[in-house]
Amino acid sequence: MSKKLNIKLPCSEANHVCDKSQYKESSIWEKVKLNIHLLYCKACREYSKQNSKLSFIITKSKVTCMDKKNKECLKNEFEKALKENKLK
Repeated sequence: MSKKLNIKLPCSEANHVCDKSQYKESSIWEKVKLNIHLLYCKACREYSKQNSKLSFIITKSKVTCMDKKNKECLKNEFEKALKENKLK
C-alpha cells in the first residue's frame, strides 16, 4: 500500500500553525505545510504578515507583565467591586 502525503491545510489550521511557529512550537512538517498553504492563500499570508509585525512590535517595546502578587490584589479588588455593585 502506498501512503499519500497530506499537504492540504485548511485556513483555520494554517493560522494555528502560524501562531505555533511564532513561539517555536511547530514541527518542521507543520512549517512545510504552512509555507505551501501560504503560496496560494492570500488571506493567510496577510494573517501571517500581521502576526509577525505584532510579535516584532511587542518584542521591541519590551512590555513587562504585572507580577503575581499585584495581579491577585487587582483581581480581589475587582471581585469586591463586582459584589458591591450587585448589591445595589
